[in-house]
Amino acid sequence: MKNWIYAVLMATVTAAALSSPVYAEDAALKAAVAAPTRNKDNATRDAARHPYETLSFFGIKPNMTVVELVPEGGWYTEILAPYLRANGTLIGAGDPLTEDQEGFYTRLFKKLLDSNPAVYDKVKMGVFQPSKKKFDFAKDGSIDMVLTFRNVHNWVSKGDEDVRAAFKAVFASLKSGGVFGVVDHRLPAGMRQAPDARGGYVHESYVIRLAEEAGFKLAAKSEVNANPKDLADYHNGVWSLPPSFANGDHNRARYAAIGESDRMTLKFVKP
Repeated sequence: MKNWIYAVLMATVTAAALSSPVYAEDAALKAAVAAPTRNKDNATRDAARHPYETLSFFGIKPNMTVVELVPEGGWYTEILAPYLRANGTLIGAGDPLTEDQEGFYTRLFKKLLDSNPAVYDKVKMGVFQPSKKKFDFAKDGSIDMVLTFRNVHNWVSKGDEDVRAAFKAVFASLKSGGVFGVVDHRLPAGMRQAPDARGGYVHESYVIRLAEEAGFKLAAKSEVNANPKDLADYHNGVWSLPPSFANGDHNRARYAAIGESDRMTLKFVKP
């Protein structure tokens, strides 16, 4: 009986540790979030995206070598670049620059870097392209932290082989003890996930399974980006919600009242 009680107690403690992490205050990170160089429209979304709390949860430090996967317009780059500039390294990894549409998001990212060299001059660029199995962003075992924000569903849309290749590439790049931080739109467990994740939502359990199959251990979960009002069932998927409002004026007030999506926030560690 005592053994059973002990097992239940330990399971409860473990669950609490996974869902209720504690982190120390980081004045430098707060300053980066409040930096006047950030795009004002981006900064207005802090209340929905919680950058300080999210990055603190992942355990970021200013002397780390950090990879941001598919940064696109650089919403998080605006915070990460000044934070890591003096003592760390930031690598933005996306599709390769080409003459066709394939490199669109990388060109968007490069435009940000060129806009303010005083902030972004030390940011490096690499290739992360699961659809082509091209992963040229870091040497194996050289990275302290890899971050991806609302990208896993895009990898899923390319097929099972591609999304698994992406997770394996991240795992290979990290040092032992390195962190993989994932934020993405969360599909309720009781709803069926489309094979191509066409609505933009994926099951949290699915993402955890992908990471564990690649070799990661789940270190912690956070509900900092949760939104219980998001039902994940809209005509144009997650893009019906702000800031996209893909349905235009149709039900706009309803979507505005819901707010941005319900998001999982997961911290994985490479053993």
